Formats: sequence, structure tokens, C-alpha cells
Amino acid sequence: MTKIPLTIALSKGRIYKETLPLLAKAGIEPIEDPVTSRKLILKTNLDHVKLVVIRATDVPTFVEYGVADLGVAGKDVLLEGDYNNLYEPLDLNIAKCRLMVAGEPNAKTSAPRLTIATKYVKSAEAYFTAKGQQVDIIKLYGAMELAPLVGLSDLIVDLVESGNTLKANGLVPLEHIADISSRLVVNRASWKTKHQPIQDLLKILKAAVAEKKI
Repeated sequence: MTKIPLTIALSKGRIYKETLPLLAKAGIEPIEDPVTSRKLILKTNLDHVKLVVIRATDVPTFVEYGVADLGVAGKDVLLEGDYNNLYEPLDLNIAKCRLMVAGEPNAKTSAPRLTIATKYVKSAEAYFTAKGQQVDIIKLYGAMELAPLVGLSDLIVDLVESGNTLKANGLVPLEHIADISSRLVVNRASWKTKHQPIQDLLKILKAAVAEKKI
């Protein structure tokens, strides 16, 4: 009997490495290493399952448009997008960090108006709006910690794992916005048309996540 084909979207780096042991519990293992291979579509040990390896920010888009049936995406990416064609059935509890407001130790988080540097524009706007705080957002893609030091912004909103990068640049975390981890996302159409294999995989992944927590 022909197995129903499944395509899973992943991104290189930490999320990929932490997802592999979970997929292995479901008997899914890539034949090639994406670190050494230039291929963006990787075969697995199961003929009907393949992986597409793309940028982390593109994973939800590939899943939403049905290029991939499932994917693993950081909650930070999901919060920034308007994804109406996705289900988010499982927190994989991997690639964990925090979305934080940060700045210099004496920085004020309340003022008539603040300037915030971040690449998480939507999340920052929602957070400060909920506080009733007026802000101007400057979108940056990197070197976020530099912004308060050179007077570009009053504060930053960024992901914080250990806090070492902030500390090395004389900054401190000031306010917590959200806990971030990677989530399994599923295309709505695939959820219906490939319901059983997706449910089978979801069941195994749920068990693997629960086992990891113990």
C-alpha cells in the first residue's frame, strides 16, 4: 500500500538540531546532513516523507501555502505573522528563550514617548499598546544591542536566552513579553486530507515531548 506523502518544513540551526531527536522517535531520519548538503529538499529513510530546509522566518509561509504539510516554527515568528491557514497543535518545548524589553540598567520603560529598536515590530507594538505606552518603532535586523548605546533608541525588544550578549554590551533585561519555544504547525487543508498520518505523527511527538519533560 502506498503511504500518504508528507513534507515537513524545518530551518537550519538550533531548531533543526533539537527537532531531529523528536522526529527520530517517529522513525523519521534525514539521509543527508543539511549542514554539509546544498540541497534544500532532503530525502528521509521513509520514501513518503521529505524535509524542506529553509529560513526560519519562511517556515510558516511554506506551510500556510501548502508547499509543506507541517513545519516547526518559533513562536516569535508566529507572533509576527498573520497566518490564517495554520493550525498550531503542539508546543515542542525546544529552542526555548524569552522575548524581552531590554536596555541600560537605568533605562525607563515608561515615559511620554519611547523609541524602541527591534525586528519584532508587531509584538513590541502590541505589548506597549497594552501598557498604554506611546512608542516609535525602529526596525532593525541585527546588532540590536548597539541601538541604546549609540542613542538610536531608548530600549530594545529582542530574544534573550542566557542574557550574556546583553551583559557583554552593558544592557539588562527589563520586562518580560513572552516565553518563546518552537511549535509544530500544520496546513489546514493537509489536516483534513492527510488527517490520519498527521495525527499519528502528532501522537508520537506529543509522547516524545512529554517524555523529555520528565
